[in-house]
Amino acid sequence: MANVAGSSKVLAGQSSQELQGLAKQLSEPAYRGRQLANWIYKKGAVEFGQMTDLPSNFRRSLEDTFVVTGLATVSHQRSKDEVDKLLVHSGDDQVFECVLLPYRDRVSCCLSSQVGCPMGCTFCATGLGGFDRNLSVGDIVGQYLLLQSLTSRRIGHVVFMGMGEPLLNLGTVVAAMRVLHEEVGLSYRHITVSTVGLVPQIRALAELELPIHLALSLHSPFDAIRNELMPVNHKWPVAEVVQAMKDYARKTGRKVTFEYLVIDGVNDTAEQAKALSQLVRGVSCVVNLIPFNWVDTGHGFARPDQAKVAEFRKVLESSGVNVTQRVERGHDIAAACGQLAGQHAGRFAKRDRLVALQRAIPIDQ
Repeated sequence: MANVAGSSKVLAGQSSQELQGLAKQLSEPAYRGRQLANWIYKKGAVEFGQMTDLPSNFRRSLEDTFVVTGLATVSHQRSKDEVDKLLVHSGDDQVFECVLLPYRDRVSCCLSSQVGCPMGCTFCATGLGGFDRNLSVGDIVGQYLLLQSLTSRRIGHVVFMGMGEPLLNLGTVVAAMRVLHEEVGLSYRHITVSTVGLVPQIRALAELELPIHLALSLHSPFDAIRNELMPVNHKWPVAEVVQAMKDYARKTGRKVTFEYLVIDGVNDTAEQAKALSQLVRGVSCVVNLIPFNWVDTGHGFARPDQAKVAEFRKVLESSGVNVTQRVERGHDIAAACGQLAGQHAGRFAKRDRLVALQRAIPIDQ
C-alpha cells in the first residue's frame, strides 16, 4: 500500500503506549507495539515491509488499515550544497514543505506546522499562498521521519521555521515535540520554534517549561516599519513582544534568538541597529542576521549588499550584542520557505491574507 493517508490511519505521531494498545486491538501481545515503535522512531522504517521481525499476519493487518507517515512526496529537489527539499501532502493535495539540512558537524531539518500561513508578512513567500489548515501531529512527525529516510546520518536538530506560524498550532506542535523527544530521542535543547510574536502563546509556552529554543522574527525595532512588514505588530507591538521574549528567557533559563531579516533600504540602517541593541539589552540572547533571500512578493524588496550587512553587524557587536549570521543554503532549489509550494501547479489555498489573519487573530483590537 502506498504510504499516503487517504482513508488509512497514520501511525506517525502515536506514542509507544498507544502503539502497544493498537497491537492488542489486533490480537497481538503488547510488546509488538513496542517493536512497531522501534521500527518507526528508531530505525526509521516508512513501510511495513521493512519491519522484518514483525509477524507477516501482523504486517498484513497493519497494511490493511494503517500507513506509517501518511505523506506523499510531490517534489524532491537537492541543491548543489546537498540540501534536500520536499514538497509533500497527506492525501488532500494541499502541499507543504520540509527541508533536510546537512552540516559538517550535525544534521538539521526544517519542518512546517501549517499548510500555508495566515500571518501575511510582506516579505514571505509562504504568505503569498494564503492559509488552508493546521497540520496534525502525524503530519509534523511524518516530515521528520520522511527526511530521516533520506540520510544515514541521524537528524539531531529540528527547527519549526517552515510553512506556517507554529504558535497558532501550539498544542499540536507541543505534542509533536514530545513525540520527537520521547520516542525518537531528540533533545528538547536541539529543537527551535520560530514565531512572528504571538504574546499569549509565548507566555503559554513558557509555562510548560520545556527547554526548547524560542526565536522571534523581529525584523525592525521600530513599530512603524515592523507594522509594514508584519501585520501582527498591530496587535502586539515591538516593546510588548520583546518583553514577552525576555520573560520567556527568564522563566525557562534558555537563551532566546531575535531573527532579523535584513532588507535593502528598509531595515538596514545604523539607526535601527543602534535601537535594536538597546531593545535586546538585559536578556541572554543572540541576534541572527538573515540577508533577504529574494522572492517577488510584490513589495519591491531587495537583498542588501554584504558591506551593508557587515556594517549593521558591526554596530550591534560594538554595543555588546551577540550576533550570528545565518548560513544560507539551497538558493538553487528555491529553499526559502514557501517558494517551492508557490511554484506547485496543484491545489493550494489562494485566500486573502488579511482575511485569513483576521480570522486567526483580530488585529483591530
